[in-house]
Amino acid sequence: MVTAATTSAPLIEKHTIGYVPPEDRHGKTRDLFTLWFGGNIAPLPIVTGALGVQMFHLNLVWGIVAILVGHLVGGVLMALHSAQGPQMGIPQMIQSRAQFGSLGALLVVLIAGIMYIGFFASNIVLAGKSLHGVVDSVPVPVGIVIGALGSGIIGIIGYRFIHVLNRIGTWVLGAGIVLGFGYIFTHVQTADFLTRGSFNISGWLATVSLAALWQIAFAPYVSDYSRYLPANVPVAATFWTTYLGTVLGSSLSFIFGAVAVLATPVGMDTMDAVKLATGSIGPLMLVLFLLSVISHNALNLYGAVLSLITLVQTFAYRWIPTAKSRAILSIIILAACCFAAVGASANFIGHFVDMVLVLLVVLVPWTAINLIDFYAIHKGQYDINSIFKVDGGIYGRYNPQALLAYAIGIAVQIPFMNTPLYVGPISEHINGADLSWLVGLIITSPLYYWLANCDTAYKRRLSTAKLANSL
Repeated sequence: MVTAATTSAPLIEKHTIGYVPPEDRHGKTRDLFTLWFGGNIAPLPIVTGALGVQMFHLNLVWGIVAILVGHLVGGVLMALHSAQGPQMGIPQMIQSRAQFGSLGALLVVLIAGIMYIGFFASNIVLAGKSLHGVVDSVPVPVGIVIGALGSGIIGIIGYRFIHVLNRIGTWVLGAGIVLGFGYIFTHVQTADFLTRGSFNISGWLATVSLAALWQIAFAPYVSDYSRYLPANVPVAATFWTTYLGTVLGSSLSFIFGAVAVLATPVGMDTMDAVKLATGSIGPLMLVLFLLSVISHNALNLYGAVLSLITLVQTFAYRWIPTAKSRAILSIIILAACCFAAVGASANFIGHFVDMVLVLLVVLVPWTAINLIDFYAIHKGQYDINSIFKVDGGIYGRYNPQALLAYAIGIAVQIPFMNTPLYVGPISEHINGADLSWLVGLIITSPLYYWLANCDTAYKRRLSTAKLANSL
């Protein structure tokens, strides 16, 4: 149904972290499919997907199976977060105050902000390399700045423009990657395309984890892009359009990276392999990926800015952030990332992937707590006014139950970790496979549910939230 809000919604977004009132709601759930499908047809997931055959030495078949399993599992968590957006009408990170308290949520907000700044910096490096690959006369540092400026403009304009670009990108990038697959499969340059690598349990589990963690990494900001939808849209519709878009788009990109690497000689950089494997259409593919990374990277800048605003507003509670505030913070983050990316090492993206694996250890328990609290305990009913109060309102400054479950959720992952900083004994025993994320989810979810239901004060807050929601 077309509403007045749908047709009159301003191109430049005026809201930041505040509640989106019914009169400003617009869009359709199908927009979530195009956002997450088009946004995942990009160089970074292609580079990440290639690791299954490059680093973990799987063959094509087992690499594809691992990629699909990881995305199918991780996509469930990501889409469940997305379905919260229309019900709450506020960004994901500000909503965490309802679980952790106004001050208790700061750690998770800070970690999410750092991660998305890292995503933004990595993507502008890829944009610079892609632009240099298309036009040799453009140095990589200049390409980095151009890519950052393009993403910055999109991010500053905001929510509606991001959705518009990804609706276009879904058709263009979808056709482009299908064309790329067709060219590679008909011009394979290696004799061991199907036989290079083999099944090994540690490599298979590691690839599953990479794919699942790719989805979980979106969790802290996925509902930021559904919060403008009308509050009465079905939860199932929000879930499935997000799930299908993100799983299909990211799986295609991961598999494309693996296919390109196997179709070219051993040892090539992934994006160089893509260019070589796609032959005469290689320049076209690079142009498409360049446009994709610029468009998609706006999401990372947008998410980083909302996280920073949330941090500042926690202490400067009288501050009412505006579109101008969002623009200024976007420019500051953009300039800092350009400076860091231009002077970065050749293995910047590899170091970034390592950083994400470390940060996700502390984000996984947050995902479990947030989803259990929303779906099993509060059932989507929160006191929005309390969330924006300096003392946390009915949710307080700290929620001991959530913080305890969160700390235990991190601790139980340690033996299963495999990161550049630390390799746990169990991970070492299973040849380096990282199962920490799975253990974190399995332990934290029931623990938090039990702790929350044993707390009588929390039950009183729950009744207050239901009463506030009914008024």
